[in-house]
Amino acid sequence: MTNLDTSIVVVGSPDDLHVQSVTEGLRARGHEPYVFDTQRFPEEMTVSLGEQGASIFVDGQQIARPAAVYLRSLYQSPGAYGVDADKAMQDNWRRTLLAFRERSTLMSAVLLRWEEAGTAVYNSPRASANITKPFQLALLRDAGLPVPRSLWTNDPEAVRRFHAEVGDCIYKPVAGGARTRKLEAKDLEADRIERLSAAPVCFQELLTGDDVRVYVIDDQVICALRIVTDEIDFRQAEERIEAIEISDEVKDQCVRAAKLVGLRYTGMDIKAGADGNYRVLELNASAMFRGFEGRANVDICGPLCDALIAQTKR
Repeated sequence: MTNLDTSIVVVGSPDDLHVQSVTEGLRARGHEPYVFDTQRFPEEMTVSLGEQGASIFVDGQQIARPAAVYLRSLYQSPGAYGVDADKAMQDNWRRTLLAFRERSTLMSAVLLRWEEAGTAVYNSPRASANITKPFQLALLRDAGLPVPRSLWTNDPEAVRRFHAEVGDCIYKPVAGGARTRKLEAKDLEADRIERLSAAPVCFQELLTGDDVRVYVIDDQVICALRIVTDEIDFRQAEERIEAIEISDEVKDQCVRAAKLVGLRYTGMDIKAGADGNYRVLELNASAMFRGFEGRANVDICGPLCDALIAQTKR
């Protein structure tokens, strides 16, 4: 077995546009990253871990501890972005789910071993619990950061009380994945609200101010982008995206939020209320950047590559 020495690892499929951007950005700066294509595992790639932390082999080659890792995706579930598991789920959904669990466990262990040995991971699987939105917002709120009034529940009466107390509200899935909608009077009627018995839902106060995406890398705000839209949920409804300046106070709040959640790199969504003050909606562990770069004429990938390279010089 030969030893494969690499200082920067990019975790994700080479077909992923963000993996491509980071890989190309590193090469342009004179660094050749090792692309750890987790989409190939286990069908097309072998991975072996021994009982010692440094015992990590990929396709028969030992992987030396990298200085930095950019984690785009471990493709941990059949529903993950970039995963095509429809046929496997139709053939045997239980076996497929179990296989993804086993695969995810081993891939996570590789990154956790590297991090334990001193690798800077953008971002660590350890932060996954903090990405859970009902926990994330409570973590931020208890630290004194501004967040919207929120309720996660499957209790119809709790929703009615929340609506009566807060006023105009929105609702969305607890874990994301579907559009945010305004809570209407018809949604509080029995035939609608009783559907909460199938799954809990997130309810929040309606914020009517600007939507802003803030990128933070290693405790520095890289850029803040206002998303101009007439929709409650700006996704696929952006009229334009423009770079803006935010106050030092808001920058400090964004940096604090990233540190609390444990993210070296994040694209976080904040939104202003009627009072003009921003509330933190969520922090993303693997924030997309290409679309925002193109629409707002900003550079996010460059600073991310620079941060990865800086870890090799420490």
